[in-house]
Amino acid sequence: MLFNSYEFIFFFLPSTFGIYFWLNKKRLTSASKAWMVFASLFFYSWWNIIYLPIILGSILFNFTIGSSITHINNTHRSKKRFSSGTVLTFGVIANVLLLIYFKYMDFFITNANVIAGTHVDLMHIVLPLGISFFTFTQIAYLVDAYRNEVKEMDYLNYTLFVTFFPHLLAGPILHHKEMMPQFDDVRNKVFNTKNIAAGLYLFAIGLFKKVVIADTFVIWVSYGYGNADSLTLITAWATSLSYTFQLYFDFSGYTDMALAVALLFNIKLPTNFNSPYKALNIQDFWRRWHMTLSRFLRDYIYVPLGGNRNGELRTYSNLFTVFLVGGLWHGASWMFVVWGALHGIAIVLHRLWQQIGLKMNALLAWFITFNFINISWIFFRAKEWNDAVKVLYGMFGLNGMEDFSELLDFGGLSTMSLFTMAIVFFIGFSSFFTKNSNQMVNSLRLTNASILFGVFLMCVGILHLNKISTFLYFNF
Repeated sequence: MLFNSYEFIFFFLPSTFGIYFWLNKKRLTSASKAWMVFASLFFYSWWNIIYLPIILGSILFNFTIGSSITHINNTHRSKKRFSSGTVLTFGVIANVLLLIYFKYMDFFITNANVIAGTHVDLMHIVLPLGISFFTFTQIAYLVDAYRNEVKEMDYLNYTLFVTFFPHLLAGPILHHKEMMPQFDDVRNKVFNTKNIAAGLYLFAIGLFKKVVIADTFVIWVSYGYGNADSLTLITAWATSLSYTFQLYFDFSGYTDMALAVALLFNIKLPTNFNSPYKALNIQDFWRRWHMTLSRFLRDYIYVPLGGNRNGELRTYSNLFTVFLVGGLWHGASWMFVVWGALHGIAIVLHRLWQQIGLKMNALLAWFITFNFINISWIFFRAKEWNDAVKVLYGMFGLNGMEDFSELLDFGGLSTMSLFTMAIVFFIGFSSFFTKNSNQMVNSLRLTNASILFGVFLMCVGILHLNKISTFLYFNF
């Protein structure tokens, strides 16, 4: 089920919200948690119920492993049969193997066939929705349990932590310690009109971002990458920038909706975006883009590899490795590996730049950073290396210039739709200069103007729900 759907907005969300707070009002707190778990599993199963046993099995396995780690940590050394580190290693490997099987098995078979000259049939495994997110969430939980940072011995609580529907399919990637205290706080079990107002306002912004802005860009992205051979200077840049803005407004819009829905239930999810296209260097970008993934990669891969504790050469190696993993996490494709490698090289060069002590004008720094990000997204989007090269050829003018009539052929544009394209690009570029959605909500004052603006965004978003809409990160 998508947040940007009639069934979610008009049926699922109101009924889940109403019953949850009614049960809490009756002081049936365990029942309210059970209801939230049931609703979340229903939400997850809406797309395809065949995925349900997979997530339930993953939850049961990781709860058992996490409980075992906690038990071992609290057991006298002389009575331990296994160390908590051994159990943790087993749990992490099992989670990674699950992810490899469902997400990467066909990728490995394809490459093995190429290398060995064999003809092993692909398995065509159906990728369970959200598996990357709920697997990383649970790996983080196991590591935190090993570090004695969390102790969860209640299966219902743990299941709620993993399945809470606002974050289930697309993140943010959560920590147990930042979530469960909120569910246990008695102040969060009653209506909070301030949170409801802020949540609805944020949801309206996210919905508008997703279905109006991002889903408009997809028209030009699809046409451009589908006709990469014929892209010339302007259409190639229009294609690359369209994807750069589509990806941002798609993912940040959906994340806004996730944070908004959680806020309706008085739960505050961690911020996942903070105006990433305002970044002045690549490190700054990754502190702003998909912030919970960056946090996971730092805390559970970079630091265990040694971080920056073993000299500069090892630090550069660790940084590059982290970004390779981050690229491959997004999907089973060499193009994601290339994208991760590009960012790994960029972050190493940035660290070298800092070590030398060089400075750069802020405007120039932003210009270089944004254009690097824009170009690197081409490899993220392209299915094959040649597709990326064709777009780059066009962007550097190697396929020539187009006249106005050829420009109108781009995506079947008319003069009116060209005007629409200009407006949407203006909205995209305005993100460089305006407040982001989190800042807008934090400074929200319920005035006639703000209410009217929120209602306008919500109405326009709902009117666009009849369009075909996909969410990019479902593919990752």
